[in-house]
Amino acid sequence: MEKNRYRAAVEALLFASGDPVEPEQLAQALHTDTLQICGVLEQLRAEYDRQGRGICLLQLEGRWQMAARPQFAGSIQQLLATKKNTPLSPAALEVLAIIAYNQPVSRSFIEQVRGVDSSSTVQNLLQKGLIEEAGRLDLPGRPISFATTDVFLRTFGLSSLEELPPLHQQQEGAAAEEGQTSPDDTDPADDLPPEDAI
Repeated sequence: MEKNRYRAAVEALLFASGDPVEPEQLAQALHTDTLQICGVLEQLRAEYDRQGRGICLLQLEGRWQMAARPQFAGSIQQLLATKKNTPLSPAALEVLAIIAYNQPVSRSFIEQVRGVDSSSTVQNLLQKGLIEEAGRLDLPGRPISFATTDVFLRTFGLSSLEELPPLHQQQEGAAAEEGQTSPDDTDPADDLPPEDAI
């Protein structure tokens, strides 16, 4: 792989990761040696500084991370605060319901239930503080699991998860015992209490 493509690949990996990454991990992902990756990282850092880019490369105890420059911290906080206070979309409510009733769950579980990629929706809920990472599941690949937070309970006026309305399957079971019928095909988001101001 030519030098320019290595630089582009390293940028892509750092951007996608978000977290600090060891050069050895980057080298393994790109099937090259660590020494070459370290050279690429130093070149990228110098290039960002020379061009006055809005992003920079931080070196944290041997790991590297892409980050915004400190002088833009105020604007970034304002942007994120605005985004955090936007109302929940139907997709976000759906993901939130899946997590609330099945937690802890992995992103792949959420996507299996919904049938679509849910990474951006999960990230949005994390930013709003409605869900949080809840460790790793004892499954192949040890995927990160997600669970609801105290912010979720306060937002929907709940004191505990036990106050969540029963799922429609549970309602159907109770109705069957009483000789009644219940409507089918209920959206899981419909089971959440009304949303307060986020």
